[in-house]
Amino acid sequence: MRIAIAGATGNIGALTVAALERNGHDVVRISRSLGVDLVTGDGLDEALTGVDAVVDVTNGPATTDRDETVAYFGTTTRNLLAAEQRAGVRHHVLLSIVGIDRVEGNAHYAGKREQQRVIAEGAVPWTIVPMTQFHDFAAMVASWTEQDGVAMIAPLLVQPIAPADVADVLAEIVTGEPQGRHADVAGPETQDLVDMARRTNEARGHAVKLVPTWSSLFGPEMAGDVMLPAEGARIAPTTFDQWLAEQR
Repeated sequence: MRIAIAGATGNIGALTVAALERNGHDVVRISRSLGVDLVTGDGLDEALTGVDAVVDVTNGPATTDRDETVAYFGTTTRNLLAAEQRAGVRHHVLLSIVGIDRVEGNAHYAGKREQQRVIAEGAVPWTIVPMTQFHDFAAMVASWTEQDGVAMIAPLLVQPIAPADVADVLAEIVTGEPQGRHADVAGPETQDLVDMARRTNEARGHAVKLVPTWSSLFGPEMAGDVMLPAEGARIAPTTFDQWLAEQR
């Protein structure tokens, strides 16, 4: 199959490209750095020529403004779907996030909900794949607030998944038939985000003091089991400990 990856130069995008190419598929990389702009639509028609299916793993803008984030995801998704329809694409796969329908205050989650709405109302057959946070998420979140060796991080309960497992699941789903909303996909064990960040930083030799606290990004409405997968979730194999061993 000829499959396009939107967001191909990011971490998950690059892993998904590699997983598909290992299985013999022809992969088209879509990224602004490669000359394809989802905001303006420039380069999309050319990139999608002859493409059978698309995986969207793009990130949102670096902003906490809800309206800006919703507008960004709405615009880029509509542009992508319109180009897919013109090209005769038969399957659109979106990487989404477990629990976003249960959290109102997060701008990124609002943007992802808009993205899902546009896809569900669109003409291209689709599969939306909600996944839990990735194994490297905790250290990344801590890095956002780190200053003078101290970082704030929310005490979230999560069931993280290895980035390579994310790519393998997406590569499998995109080569199949559209499924609508896929079951939640998660890693095998629940973890505390603070402990994950501490252990990841230790494994990488990065010294930082972590201060557990709720913030504007991750508020107390996300406490408890809000971010955990629903019953019947698909469980990926790689544990956090297995992934962590590769960080040393």
